[in-house]
Amino acid sequence: MAGAAAVVAVPSPAAPPADDAPAAEQRPAARPPRKDPRPRPLHLGTYTSVEGGGTGIGLASYDPDTGRITGSGTLTGVPDPSYLALHPDGRTLYAVDERQDGSVTAVRLADRRILGTRSTGGAGPCHLSVHPGGHWLLSANYQSGNVAVHPIDASGALGERTDLVTHTTPPPGPGQQGPHAHQFITAPDGGHVLAVDLGTDTVYSYRLDQAKGTLTEAAQARTRPGAGPRHLTFHPGGRHAYLANEVDDTVAVCGYDPATGRLTIGDPQSTGSAGGTNYPAQFLVSANGSYAFLANRGHNSIARYAVEADGARLRLLGTVPVGGDFPRQIAFSPDGRLLFAANQRSGTVSVFQVDAGSGELRLAGEPFASPVAVCALPL
Repeated sequence: MAGAAAVVAVPSPAAPPADDAPAAEQRPAARPPRKDPRPRPLHLGTYTSVEGGGTGIGLASYDPDTGRITGSGTLTGVPDPSYLALHPDGRTLYAVDERQDGSVTAVRLADRRILGTRSTGGAGPCHLSVHPGGHWLLSANYQSGNVAVHPIDASGALGERTDLVTHTTPPPGPGQQGPHAHQFITAPDGGHVLAVDLGTDTVYSYRLDQAKGTLTEAAQARTRPGAGPRHLTFHPGGRHAYLANEVDDTVAVCGYDPATGRLTIGDPQSTGSAGGTNYPAQFLVSANGSYAFLANRGHNSIARYAVEADGARLRLLGTVPVGGDFPRQIAFSPDGRLLFAANQRSGTVSVFQVDAGSGELRLAGEPFASPVAVCALPL
């Protein structure tokens, strides 16, 4: 592991009060919950239109204890499914079709039936997410620099697009030819959705009309020129978020105001890449809000941060080799005990055991081979 964490002295916890009840009346210690040993589903995103790419959404399973992945085939009929997202009810999978004529596709997981495809109204969609209420799909068109909203019906299928907003201001940042929407997510307050645009060096906050599926701009937060913001992840407390800047190889802590949707971007910080060529890709924050993890493409590592001051501060602990080349996306298993990294150039998925107490990562066996792996979605 590169780098080292500072040692911080903390007081020992106070001893629990003595139990005055007779020994025979004391309750036995509660047993820890049993782990479910059954394999869990894993879906893999790829590019189908590049040399060496896949033929659709990769199907696999993983052992929730060891992290071992076993392949089980491919769901064909979805072109260039480079990013995947799950409906909150767990029944429907959504994929971007990252092509010039961009679209999004819904897949029913029970029988792997494709429920239909809808146009995003833009080019090169690279990210999508489902609003927590389960009624709206949000997608980001990278090449055309706009964001789209689609309704989701009771079956999980998508309706016709209800809104499309192009980022026209501010003007493109240094070296950029236009806007490049890279991510579209919902803030913890549920009423605001945020779009991260690499081309304009801006994070846009919108109010989402949850009855009509329309967007109204609420605020803009601008990074320093040329930062190239790519990915934003919120702290569980809902008042702070962490931004990965792809172009200038930095990260930033952001403050967030739920009442207005306004994001305030802090000073740039290190990604742990030690100044080499590196493009940070994606942040994750542990469910308890204690640790953050960053995928570093180029340095080919996962940076670990301690989250301090109730989310207001990141402290770099070090980096861990990812065991592959160009980790484009990372994801936790639902229980948070495993971290998956999709390594685009090596065509592999690495799995790490996550220590909840220390935030340490331990590679769980050999990486799993998957053609041009750009997204791993463990269920």
